Amino acid sequence: MLRIGLRAHDYGYLPPEQLADALVVFKPASIQLALAKSLPDAPAFGALSPGYARGIREIFARRNIVIAVLGCYINPVHPDPDARDKALRRFEEHLRFARDFDCPLVGTETGSCNPDCSWHPDTQKRETFDLLCASIDRLLNTAEKCGSVVGVEAVAHQHTIASIELMAELLERFPTPSLQVIYDPVNLIPVTGLAEEQDRFFERAFDALGEQIAVIHAKDFCIENGKKKGSLPAGTGDLDYHALLSLVEKRKPGIDILLENNNPRQAAATITLLNSLAAS
Repeated sequence: MLRIGLRAHDYGYLPPEQLADALVVFKPASIQLALAKSLPDAPAFGALSPGYARGIREIFARRNIVIAVLGCYINPVHPDPDARDKALRRFEEHLRFARDFDCPLVGTETGSCNPDCSWHPDTQKRETFDLLCASIDRLLNTAEKCGSVVGVEAVAHQHTIASIELMAELLERFPTPSLQVIYDPVNLIPVTGLAEEQDRFFERAFDALGEQIAVIHAKDFCIENGKKKGSLPAGTGDLDYHALLSLVEKRKPGIDILLENNNPRQAAATITLLNSLAAS
């Protein structure tokens, strides 16, 4: 059986006990928990504490749910230096208390030159990559002191890290176990689709990034009017999940696979489908 988890905020914006009850119905192995998106009483910046983190951990642990990723998605190349600094300080706070959640991995995407992380022509420039590296270097300084991990997720076309090659370059720049990859295969598919077979695309990613892949995100995509639509529940689009899961079984058995773009109406069917594909 696969180790399938859920993104908590897809299942409600609720007090911790109620959210845990909403999730446990689907028997997830793990969750991605973005505090501000999931919990109405989430502490404001500067108010996180070890006690709060342990309390949240215990609520989910009583239901045999592990927190696999603390979501703290920021724009690490925000064009406003003050806004960027504020976002980095918020991420650093999550890194400091990650171990108290029993979840060392804190995740983010890599942002763009627009404040809202939408497409901008300058995002793929070399100076933007260098700015991202400066932000990652700062976060790793905190992570290495606290025994936590910075998880980075790529987004093709739109974000600073937009390809397998750029992610590999980032990892080469920072050869530390405190930097790992949140691998979302749909995010890495170019906006106009792939020019290679999907199994080869997956293999290239695992060859380049595999040692640092810590978590996999699972959703789906299709091509409409020549453009990628990448917001579908896993198994309802064109992604070759049989090929992906076969590779995962060989290269990363037991890794957390977190469903994205899912909801309570679809979760049970998606989990059943992925497990059947993995077994076939």
